[in-house]
Amino acid sequence: MTGTGQRSLAPWRSGVLAGEDLAPIVEELCRLLPAWLPGRRWYAGKGHGPRAVRPLVAEAVVAGTPALLQTVFRTDDGECYQLLVGAVPGPADARPGVPADAVIGSAHTSDGLRLTLYEAGSDPGLLAALLARFMAGEPCGAVEYHRLPGATIPAGLRARPLTGEQSNTSVVFGDRLMLKVLRRIVPGVPAELEMLSALQRAGDVPGAAPLAWAQTAGRYGAEPATLCVLQEFVPSCGDGWSIATAQAQACIRGACASVAPLGGFSDDAFGLGRCTAEVHRALAQQLGSRPLSLPEAVELTDALVARLDEALAEVPGLTPYARALHTAYQDLREVVRRGNPLPVQRIHGDLHLGQALRTADGWVLIDFEGEPGHPVEERRHLRPAVRDVAAMLRSFDYAAHHALGEILGIPPGKQTSRDLRSMRLARRASAWAVHSRRAFCAGYTAAGGQDPRTSPVLLRAFEADKAVYEALYEVRNRPEWLPIPLAAVRRLARGSRFTG
Repeated sequence: MTGTGQRSLAPWRSGVLAGEDLAPIVEELCRLLPAWLPGRRWYAGKGHGPRAVRPLVAEAVVAGTPALLQTVFRTDDGECYQLLVGAVPGPADARPGVPADAVIGSAHTSDGLRLTLYEAGSDPGLLAALLARFMAGEPCGAVEYHRLPGATIPAGLRARPLTGEQSNTSVVFGDRLMLKVLRRIVPGVPAELEMLSALQRAGDVPGAAPLAWAQTAGRYGAEPATLCVLQEFVPSCGDGWSIATAQAQACIRGACASVAPLGGFSDDAFGLGRCTAEVHRALAQQLGSRPLSLPEAVELTDALVARLDEALAEVPGLTPYARALHTAYQDLREVVRRGNPLPVQRIHGDLHLGQALRTADGWVLIDFEGEPGHPVEERRHLRPAVRDVAAMLRSFDYAAHHALGEILGIPPGKQTSRDLRSMRLARRASAWAVHSRRAFCAGYTAAGGQDPRTSPVLLRAFEADKAVYEALYEVRNRPEWLPIPLAAVRRLARGSRFTG
């Protein structure tokens, strides 16, 4: 995917810039980005900025005023990031609607024209112009646009950038299409294209059909890297997180008649479990499934231990539970060593409530790109399906704590009050999580999946691994949320698997 600095920069011969102006603009971006990148939610180096960046790709994909550059920069720590850079003559307010934090800085053309440079992921006009590139399907220098056979991309759709805490940028076009702009760029075809195509071939699993993608050209012997994925938009009445937390709040306040299996979110959790099992079945049929070998089991548990060791270096609160967690991981290895078959297959890889949409016909899973930041080939590894199940069970725990925090008016991780009302509400939150988890597992089993509760060793190991991952994420990004995964680690280290 890498180029060699200026070799990847193509001349720009129309719009507000002349061809000879593009290289100085990119040089100015190299100067500005180390200070600007740390404020992006998709930037991986939390707490510090890069010392330097260098361009890998910079193409003027939309000419005019403003213009749009599709760029990829590599930081000095080896990470690659895509930026959609808008360039408009004049001061920062020359482009109405551009958020202040999207402004990167300014630069000058060779004839002295001042340009404001800004991240254009929230600029509907430029995003609509970018969609036209997919419709044309023609390359622009080092950026190629490909359409899947039979895909229809309608014209004239209005762009609506989505908000929210995401590792990428998503744009909806007229409630017909959704463009995912990938931010952290790695070589290879993204897992999401493969997974969505497999679900489409299966035919009986609702999902977003893939339509097109953009990638870097494979120049200088480098492997292409995917920059954007265009797919059908899935209309919904909300995502699982927003629906679950609203239902949890109602139940915690006592608005639900009960938090028994048919109350609160339990019906939805049952349906979500059914949907997850159907997706797993389709992926296994289309992309294959086989038993995990003993060497692979050793490799898997070594990876779990490595993640734990990494987390221990940054999260001292994990230290009291390290021995018990190591034991849980070794128990997983023993399951395979004793000859118990453990099927592995392609899975979602980053499943949580926010990755599910509630449609008129039921649940649809989205965002099949796998765990952010991991190499593409690693995301393609076959894994036990229970890993997705464990991740969703952890998400119910988070939803309960978040809902409780909203009611008490304090951050989710600081719910330590011991007054009678707070304790009563906390018990309700815990009960909501338990019933939702049980309903999810029941739905998963009803759709033909193996009941996760019959594999307690596997469920404990993968829930523990997910909680360790969460602890590391929280200490780096949201320290006030750290007590949530630490409480789960404490529970799992004690051998308790299915309490809230």
